[in-house]
Amino acid sequence: MISVEHLTVEFGTKPLFSDATFTIGDHDRIALVGKNGAGKSTLLKIICGMQAATSGTVTPSGDTTIGYLPQVMKLQDQTTVREETRKAFEARTKMAQQLEKMNRQLSERTDYESSDYMQLVERYTEAHDRFLMMGGDNYEAEIERTLIGLGFKRTDFDRPTAEFSGGWRMRIELAKILLERPDVLLLDEPTNHLDIESIQWLEQFLASSGSSVVLVSHDRAFINNVTNRTLDISCGRINDYRVKYDEYVVLRRERREQQMRAYENQQKEIADGRAFIERFRYQATKAVQVQQKIRQLEKIVPIEIDGEDNPAMHLKFPPCLRSGDYPIICDEVGKSFGEHRVYSNVTFTLRRGDKVAFVGRNGEGKTTLVRSIMGQIPFDGTLKIGHNVQIGYFAQNQAQMLDESLTVFETIDRVARGEIRLKIKDILGAFMFGGEESDKRVGVLSGGERSRLAMIKLLLEPVNLLILDEPTNHLDMASKDVLKEAIRAFDGTAIIVSHDREFLDGLVSKVYEFGGGRVREHLGGIYDFLRRKKMESLDELNTSANVQSLSSASATASADTASAPSLGKQNYAERKEQQKKIRRAEKDVKECEERISKMEKRLKELDSLFMNPENAANMELVTEYTSITRKLDEENNLWMSLSEKLEDLKL
Repeated sequence: MISVEHLTVEFGTKPLFSDATFTIGDHDRIALVGKNGAGKSTLLKIICGMQAATSGTVTPSGDTTIGYLPQVMKLQDQTTVREETRKAFEARTKMAQQLEKMNRQLSERTDYESSDYMQLVERYTEAHDRFLMMGGDNYEAEIERTLIGLGFKRTDFDRPTAEFSGGWRMRIELAKILLERPDVLLLDEPTNHLDIESIQWLEQFLASSGSSVVLVSHDRAFINNVTNRTLDISCGRINDYRVKYDEYVVLRRERREQQMRAYENQQKEIADGRAFIERFRYQATKAVQVQQKIRQLEKIVPIEIDGEDNPAMHLKFPPCLRSGDYPIICDEVGKSFGEHRVYSNVTFTLRRGDKVAFVGRNGEGKTTLVRSIMGQIPFDGTLKIGHNVQIGYFAQNQAQMLDESLTVFETIDRVARGEIRLKIKDILGAFMFGGEESDKRVGVLSGGERSRLAMIKLLLEPVNLLILDEPTNHLDMASKDVLKEAIRAFDGTAIIVSHDREFLDGLVSKVYEFGGGRVREHLGGIYDFLRRKKMESLDELNTSANVQSLSSASATASADTASAPSLGKQNYAERKEQQKKIRRAEKDVKECEERISKMEKRLKELDSLFMNPENAANMELVTEYTSITRKLDEENNLWMSLSEKLEDLKL
């Protein structure tokens, strides 16, 4: 379908890759992999004709059509979602217009016996058959199916595209490309702006599509489910592995081990040859053998070893003060924007050490609840942040708060403490800022590079509650592994908003699903959640959510109706006794809060004393600190119990 021969791409004097030769055949599902900067996006642009190679050829066969989705594109703002998506059928629309024109000519002309008329009939019949084979004008249903699959609601179809964020507008472009049904699909990071539901829909679409696919993605589960072949760009070469990604990882490791053994044998051969030459160089009887050895060494072609994408790195969050047992308590939390109710009655409690995932379709309130927790927006209900909680928050806009005058290295150097300062270069390399990249000014970094830098900065800050909103969008697989290992070893609490199943797998023990104006808790990992959900469609889940909401509302209304007469019959003495209990409970809570405040103040004083090296080994202070910390945890638990008792009395 597409033949690539002896392709070489150079920027300046440094080649990205050279002498690359491969073919893209019918129904091929190819994952294009390699470290960031290896040339994956460049290769896709060359294949689709948007960029020229230094040398070599790309030859599509026959009338092969190519659809290309870049990471970043210029988007139109003058149309609605439906109108913009309908542009995918421009060729079919033009054909319909031509058919209408020919049909009008056939009805107006009367020279039925002429050869010219018969030729017009043949052209019309041929064009009409081709039009029907393309699907005719029945494309509105295709548009709706595709847009809904990518996460749009029917109410979005007639909204202007200008009202949507960049991520949603990228989905519109993806919908257009999929609806065009090209022979070859070139997709550069298509999952960056999709939620889990949309990614699964895209997987199924590509699996049933007749198009060949060349895919760049850092979503390991996605490329494993979609592809059956892997092109690896490494050390300036493109290696073709006719297996899916997981098998490729094993084969590449074995290949590298074989290269290492061959390299070591070759180095031994070279060393032995040089030793022979040095030993017998000046002996006339060995002159012939010495010359033979010299010629043999000159003919040796050095064996190259595939480079590792990133150095092996193990990061740990710096130690932080222990938080209370319950870092976050949500009780009947709700949020509305105007008349639109995002969610309501959100009730859950996170214990210290929990690692949970927030999942669901975009627009269902995941980031909204995170912003409520951060105190950035108002909300309904009660949301309590526990004692001594220090939050580390990562969001896409976090990258815009970096100091643009600093270099990458200086940015991290300012937050690194202790021994970690000796490993800054390694850390930057693990997140694709190796070599000269660390000397770049923040002001010249791309959005993705800034996001990675903000992530590194967060990894070095002492926090006990992590909130990460789509942390993996701009990380390659090796960098994601570094981050995942760091979070897994983190002894605090973590909330991760993500659509990356492979990243969440083995990392979270609870999943909170956002949808239909509700937040539902699912115990178990992300694949436990997906397996349970596979048994029912999303529509059934939404229906279930609506039914539960209605029954909950009905139950509440019934309870209110039932309690109204009892309240009416309650005499004055009973109400007075109830108020007395509430005042007593409020007093207990206040006294508990005062004790907590005093302990926290003393702990801060002790922290200041410990900054003095003379007090570092003062056992009296250490014992006092340990005792207060233990009592503070006990007091915090008591405060929780008293607060719950007070809330029950007020109901």
